[in-house]
Amino acid sequence: MLNIFSLANGRLFQEEISSQEELSQFHPIWVDLESPTPEEKRWISQHFGVLIPEDAMDEDIEESARFYEEDNGELHIRSDFLIADMEEPRAVRVAFILNQHNDALKSHGVLFSIHDEDLPVFRLLRLRARRAPGLIEDAKDVLLELFSVDAEYSADTLEGIYDELEKVSKMVLSGDVTDALAGEVLGEIARLEDLNGRIRRNMMDTRRALSFAMRLRMLNAEQFDDARQILRDIDSLDSHTAFLFDKINFLMDATVGFININQNKIIKIFSVASVALLPPTLIASVYGMNFQFMPELQWEMGYGYAVVLMVASAVVPMWYFRRRGWLK
Repeated sequence: MLNIFSLANGRLFQEEISSQEELSQFHPIWVDLESPTPEEKRWISQHFGVLIPEDAMDEDIEESARFYEEDNGELHIRSDFLIADMEEPRAVRVAFILNQHNDALKSHGVLFSIHDEDLPVFRLLRLRARRAPGLIEDAKDVLLELFSVDAEYSADTLEGIYDELEKVSKMVLSGDVTDALAGEVLGEIARLEDLNGRIRRNMMDTRRALSFAMRLRMLNAEQFDDARQILRDIDSLDSHTAFLFDKINFLMDATVGFININQNKIIKIFSVASVALLPPTLIASVYGMNFQFMPELQWEMGYGYAVVLMVASAVVPMWYFRRRGWLK
């Protein structure tokens, strides 16, 4: 899918392109390619003179090769954007190409973005740019706003993790944690920990991309200040992710502690039963093995006496354990 975005009265307007001829009717500042076909890539190459690398969205590119500038002035940035799906959170690689020195790209330049699926950050930017005139003035503003919205999206996701952990805390700290509930809590904690880790990695990637753009001195004074503000916003989120890691570890330890308590209760039952049954077993052994002849032939009350003694020897220890509170 090929979408172009043009400025009109300070607002960003979107057009979906279905042929190469339609490209000549617009002067876009942002060209977004979602799962582009070879034909769409050819349109971009012929109309704008920009060659999209075949490895643009490869996941195995070395970290040092994700940010570079070509001899012709093209700026290449490969950055990951988060999809905070509660069931399957993941990061999607996006390749950016920014070139302001090609006559076909007009005065404002054009930002090209290539990715495999639609992203929440891109949807939020499109909505905001349509409603807020003057938000975007050139292609570099588009790139900065994408990173700014990405930081806000990460912050919103962290707030969602806070809410989910609050529910988990109530379950864990209720004091009645069964093994089934503990298993459910551990699964939820593991999911939230994975999402929190992905947010931290996403913020690190955004910080590196902004730092690279600032080092190239490609931004004007206002854009440079905006980039610094985005970096400050990202830095402020680091303390939140660290706190969430600590809270998740606390809930994990508390849940494991309740599991150990439940297991100790089971072991305690077996321990009490073995101690309580030890005297009857001893009496039965002495009674059954310490006679030359069968006891009932020489002592008519032998069996009854042995049974009463065995019951008493079992009841007395249980009564003592209960009095000491060991059976609670």
